[in-house]
Amino acid sequence: MKKELEIELEKLSGFDSPNLRLEQYATPPSLAAFIVSQAYLFSDLNSVIDLGCGTGMLAIASAKLGARVLGIDIDRRALLIAKENSRKLKVKVDLIQADVRRFWVKKRGFTTIMNPPFGIKKKHADRPFLIKALEISRVIYSIHSAGSERFVKRLTTEMGFIITHLWRFSIPLRRTYEFHEKEFKYIPIEVYRIERNCAKGVDIK
Repeated sequence: MKKELEIELEKLSGFDSPNLRLEQYATPPSLAAFIVSQAYLFSDLNSVIDLGCGTGMLAIASAKLGARVLGIDIDRRALLIAKENSRKLKVKVDLIQADVRRFWVKKRGFTTIMNPPFGIKKKHADRPFLIKALEISRVIYSIHSAGSERFVKRLTTEMGFIITHLWRFSIPLRRTYEFHEKEFKYIPIEVYRIERNCAKGVDIK
């Protein structure tokens, strides 16, 4: 399942003019396929929200495995690419242009699957994304830069959640901006599965 999904995701288009202020980087298809496959195995793919969906990599991956998906992004150009990408893979993804800090839904209990900004240009840029996810979700899958565990654990604990799984990866970052000197650069990241009211004693893997 994971390999087949990754092959499909390789067909998607990335940002045509990435915005450095928004820290727009494409999520690698292999990473997206891993995260969404894990969510499928945990039976977390029911109603999914992708906060900061960009060109739709995680949202479309979720839809390919049967989820009802809503993608939120502040950048209209990225949403247009996401719309075309969803057509390319023949899946339905509802898309809304909005600032995640002002986005609100009455219903709770979503699964949020997201790749928020790492805070390279603006410190703690991932914080409003994680706070919003904790407000609206039952389960969260979130990608963060390496070394974020203390911050993520503190915030999730404060809001009544627990980290059930933590996966560490080194992923290839393609040359996206002019100041990037190499075609590829490997960066260490952390992927979290976070759950509300999770049973105690679950090991972090």
